[in-house]
Amino acid sequence: MLKRFFTYALLGIVLILAATGGWLYYQIKNPPGLTPYADLWIPPAPASDQQAQLRVTFLGVSTLLLDDGETAILTDGFFSRPDAKTVFTGKIAPNPEIIQQSLQHAGIKQLAAVIVAHSHYDHAMDAPEVARRTNAVLVGSESTANVGRGWGIKEPMIKVVHDAESLNFGRFQLKFIRSQHAPTGFTGGTIDAPLVPPVRANAYKEGQSFSILLTHEAKSLLIHSSAGFETDALQGQHADVVFLGIGTLGTQPKEFQETYWKEVVASVGARRVIPIHWDNFFLPLDQLLQAGPRPFDNIENSMQFLMDKGKQEKVEIRLAPAWVVIDPFFGLIKQAEISTLK
Repeated sequence: MLKRFFTYALLGIVLILAATGGWLYYQIKNPPGLTPYADLWIPPAPASDQQAQLRVTFLGVSTLLLDDGETAILTDGFFSRPDAKTVFTGKIAPNPEIIQQSLQHAGIKQLAAVIVAHSHYDHAMDAPEVARRTNAVLVGSESTANVGRGWGIKEPMIKVVHDAESLNFGRFQLKFIRSQHAPTGFTGGTIDAPLVPPVRANAYKEGQSFSILLTHEAKSLLIHSSAGFETDALQGQHADVVFLGIGTLGTQPKEFQETYWKEVVASVGARRVIPIHWDNFFLPLDQLLQAGPRPFDNIENSMQFLMDKGKQEKVEIRLAPAWVVIDPFFGLIKQAEISTLK
């Protein structure tokens, strides 16, 4: 009798695991679509109007190319995008061939700086190789510096920054403001010695996360790559546009979402939010971007929250297409006209 009980119990466990595996496989192969947000895409900037003004190109996750025709800087520079199996069961390293192809596709030849928001692999892993190929300074926390040192970047081409520190590159003024990573199982930790890949993905510890406040002449924007926050850290700052990390935001409680908006978007008085870090970064960048799959994320929940808050507080929600040069301030409604928005 007891033997039969254990047999049935084992069979039940196997069936539950099989059903769970099947459900996960289906979710990964059938991610949420982006069709509901078709009206939110920002159009390409006219080719004749791309010089001497701030232009941005979204390159997946929180990789953003910012260029004013004189100076170009890049955040993160994550292009290798190893697949899920490699990330969870193997070791990872930058893929120089993919990095070079991606730089060519984006038209990147030289950069003043590669700026890393925090030191997880999907932000910091490729950054030293990108910096090396573009003669750029690698900028970030001490953990990011150790990622660079492990890849052979020399100290004169590494700049360690701290909270409230500012740097200038051409007409770009950057201020680094302490932040927190989204509350996930990968949050926290530091990289305390040169990190030499290939290594396990979890060797890329967060280090210090930063919000990056960028001012370019009279325009200002905030790059906030991860859906976490440091209470009151952005008080007194201003940005018209926020590139807002929403990875895992849709899986967080409503109270967390509300506080996130308050601490990041409302704190800087933003008039436009452009979500970033919403795509499935286990897929190659040369494919059409797909939303992160359930149950690891929930883009529908994230976007519904943002659109509801945007409508409530008169903040525009737009999306940046990958590989497309945009003006992040395109058509941004003037302050005097905001009250007419429905």
